[in-house]
Amino acid sequence: MATSSLSIEASAAAVGSSRPVRNEPAFVLHSTPWRETSLVVELFSRGYGRVPVIARGAKRPRSAMRAVLLAFQPLTVGWSGRGELRTLMAVDWVGGLPMPQGSALISSFYLNELLVRLLPREDPHPELFDAYLQAVGALGHEMAIEPTLRRFERSLLEKIGYGADLARDADGRAIEPTETYVFDPARGWVIRAGSADPEDRRASMQGFAGETLCALASGSFDDPQLLAQMKSLTRMMLNARLEGRPLATRQILLDLQRL
Repeated sequence: MATSSLSIEASAAAVGSSRPVRNEPAFVLHSTPWRETSLVVELFSRGYGRVPVIARGAKRPRSAMRAVLLAFQPLTVGWSGRGELRTLMAVDWVGGLPMPQGSALISSFYLNELLVRLLPREDPHPELFDAYLQAVGALGHEMAIEPTLRRFERSLLEKIGYGADLARDADGRAIEPTETYVFDPARGWVIRAGSADPEDRRASMQGFAGETLCALASGSFDDPQLLAQMKSLTRMMLNARLEGRPLATRQILLDLQRL
């Protein structure tokens, strides 16, 4: 796919006065209308993290920004100003990635929703940006969805400081592939004993095969059975961070499966 570029200079002055940012790699995560002709755009940038900007005039029919501010497409952007909202001053379409389609498109929106919900603003994670670029590229090229999502979820949890140690248990011993483990938030991974005692809290907790923990830790996503358990594992860890608030994209996927 040929790479093309379109530069746009915003007509409005920047809010406040601070050093402007130029030629910053970024993706659009989300946008909402702002006043009559503009948008508030959540950007995910490589060097500055998640940054909200005002794209002035982007809703006008003849605005070149409308054709450029696309989700799942690599951009370079520039902004200025300070405070909660910056002013978008320039945006270039880098290109090179096909737009995800069908289930891959919904999965791409899922990645965006995770970043908007879990990544604090202006908390830069260049490696997470690279993981997102890889994931969106894989989905756009119609590669397997489940390994792509699990790989990104693992990266997200690790980079924002919520990744559990998948190599060792609560006592510092190496995870054994043949054992079954439960996750104790206060300690870490604990072997689930075969106890039928109703007072044993660990007996009623969801268990995960040590083989699954080892595969997720090593980035091995080839076994369909292990992939299914990895999905439950990463969902459990993400739900703890989401504090019970459901993801809209998960509900959309559930609704589509009922059709």
